[in-house]
Amino acid sequence: MKKLLGILAALALAAACAAPPTNRETTPTANTNSARESAPAITDADAMAKEKAAWDAIKNKDYDAFGAFLASDFLEVTPTTVFDKAGSVANVKDFEPSELDFSDWKFLQLDKNAFAITYTAKVKGKYQGKEFPAESVRASSAWVYRDGKWVSIYHQECEVKPATPPSATAKATPASAMASPAASPAMAVPGPDAVANEKMVWDMFKSKKYDAFAAMLAEDFIEVEPDGVYDKAGTVKSVAMFDASKAILSDWKTVTIDDDAKLVTYLFKMEGMTGEGERHSTIWTSRDGKWLGRFHHGTPAVKPVAMPPARTTPSVPAASPKM
Repeated sequence: MKKLLGILAALALAAACAAPPTNRETTPTANTNSARESAPAITDADAMAKEKAAWDAIKNKDYDAFGAFLASDFLEVTPTTVFDKAGSVANVKDFEPSELDFSDWKFLQLDKNAFAITYTAKVKGKYQGKEFPAESVRASSAWVYRDGKWVSIYHQECEVKPATPPSATAKATPASAMASPAASPAMAVPGPDAVANEKMVWDMFKSKKYDAFAAMLAEDFIEVEPDGVYDKAGTVKSVAMFDASKAILSDWKTVTIDDDAKLVTYLFKMEGMTGEGERHSTIWTSRDGKWLGRFHHGTPAVKPVAMPPARTTPSVPAASPKM
């Protein structure tokens, strides 16, 4: 959905400079489903059709129709910045997809009124009038039912990358080093504050409490990264290979999807890390009064530039966390 920031990275960087990002630390929570508006049942086929329709609006240059697909508090997370609705609509006008191919769809029902969907998009077309070769990205969106219709409230992409082989010096953390939730009665409990939840997660990484981290994830948790899409077990395994002791988190932004689903996005950096860090986003949902992580997407960050440089692909540090 929208302009592929994974394709022709240099051109995308130039566009990101031209469109206005959102500078809000938090997005308005108006128009949320506080009245518990009941959404009609939606299937994964319905969700796929809605996502494709948004792409078709761009392909047909129907920007009013595209804007109508987006919630007023919509966020798009890109390698350079986070756009609000106005910035995202402005940013697609230089993008002219001629061929679209989608695969690897995964659908996740967040609650009765919201869902997330992730997939691989292969796109070919023009950008600012210049042809670009077909490129593939992993794309994710969240949709919410408001005022009698489904609208997109979040979108993020990352360029598809091959899996990074394990470092020769990387060692898995032994099970004996993992703190059990049962053995940690003072362990913090996630709540409706998505920023606080995410900070808890990183504190657990730093203290290597991977069992406690696993307890904060739903069983149907999905994570999207350049090198693949992971389930809960895959995510927990990957973070045990990562030293988060020097992690720095900033540029926090949140959006309330509805009463039972919150999204947070932020910038992750670390001392000695090459590049500009990574942009991470997580959706937290409430089930039977318990808040759990349900969805996560990571995108390598790059610095906006005034003029497009020669095509380069930002490297993803081998020590990068999966969440």
